[in-house]
Formats: sequence, structure tokens, C-alpha cells
Amino acid sequence: MEFTLAGIGSRAWALIIDYQILALSLALFITVGLTISSQLIDIGSDIFGPGFALWMTAIAVLVVFLIYTGYFVFFETVWQGQTPGKRIAKIRVVRDDGRPVSLQQASLRALLRPLDETLFIGAFFIMFSKSEKRLGDLVAGTIVIQSQPVAKSANLTISAEAKSFYLSLQKNSDLSQLLPDDFAIIREYLQRRSGMSTKVRSSLSLKLSNQVKSIINLTILPADISSDIFLEAVYLAYQQPEF
Repeated sequence: MEFTLAGIGSRAWALIIDYQILALSLALFITVGLTISSQLIDIGSDIFGPGFALWMTAIAVLVVFLIYTGYFVFFETVWQGQTPGKRIAKIRVVRDDGRPVSLQQASLRALLRPLDETLFIGAFFIMFSKSEKRLGDLVAGTIVIQSQPVAKSANLTISAEAKSFYLSLQKNSDLSQLLPDDFAIIREYLQRRSGMSTKVRSSLSLKLSNQVKSIINLTILPADISSDIFLEAVYLAYQQPEF
């Protein structure tokens, strides 16, 4: 899929929104923490000695860091690459191949965020690199794109040939090898193909069909089955249980 990269302006706007939410969350945690810790430190110091206050401080710093990184990891994993700020700014994080980010990619991006924000290193990488990636994106293998609305499934047209071919496809291929992320890419192509130029549509359809054939261990397609019909049939077969 061809994506429009999110520029530094929209990324900065999303980050400002996210930091406002984080600031409120951390302020609440610190307020509650100070109220509780003042009592715990007095009791703990009497039991464990004066070093107890240092341990409480270290735990508090660790919890603040976990809230900071966990915010981005949680939302980018659950909301398919979006935080509240990214959703408002209409951008999202995806893998380099267009698939949704997983927990691994979201975690790498979050852990490297403090380094990216040191002396605005990440901003320089975004502005001067062709792929507009910060260090976290380079390590995690992700890009940040403009979130484009996708047509509803009701507008997805399935040909009569695909409706006939998918039954044969279920018997002659191993659809269990197709991951949900693979299916999501096929579905997105089928939903967006009507807005593509003939050249782009033909090239992308052929590329996707070759990749899918490799995944489901299908070597040859019938001569009368085009790449689009094949992808439509896979779309149907993946959703229909084989009896």
C-alpha cells in the first residue's frame, strides 16, 4: 500500500495532546503518592531504617517511567498504532510493510522515546530523513502515516468468479497459515482499489497475490483466475469455515 507519511507538524501536535493527558495522569499519581508516602516513610523508616525513604523514591521514579512508557505502549498496541493524540491528529504508526504494530514494536518505540527527545534528536531525524523516522522508528521498523478513512465493507464488491473459486481454494490451499494481519491487508486493498490508478492497482494486486500464494502454499492459479479474483476468493475463504 502507498501511504502518506505524517509530517513533523502533525506528529508534534499529537505529542502535545498526549503529553497533556500524561501530565494530568502523572499529577494525579504524584498527588496521591505524596499523600500516602509521607505516612509510609515515617512508619517504614522506624522499621527498616533511614534507607527506606530512598527505596520509596526509587520506586516512585520507576512507576513514573512505567506510566510514561506504558501510555504509548498500551494505546499503540490496543488502538492499532494510535494514541489519543494520534487519533485526534489523524495519524497512526504501522510497520514498514503496512501491517499494524504489535506489542514489540510499540515497546521499542516507547523505550527509545526519551533518547529521541534528548536535544530534539528525534525531530532532526524526522526532518532530515527521507522516511521521516525517529530513532524509535528505525529500531522498531515502523513509520508514522496519515490515517486515511477506508471504505465500509458494504462497498466491497466480490465477483461471481471469486464466489465460485473460493470453495476450491479452501480444499487446495492451507489458509490456516494466513494471519489476521495478512487478511487485514487483503481487505484494505479490496476496499481501496477502486480509488487507485489502473497501473498501481494491477501492480499491487499482482504483488499481494504472489505473497498470499506463498503463505498459503498455492503454487499455480487457474488461467482464468486473475489476481483480483484470487484475492477476493481468499477474502471469502478466510471468513468461511470449511465443512
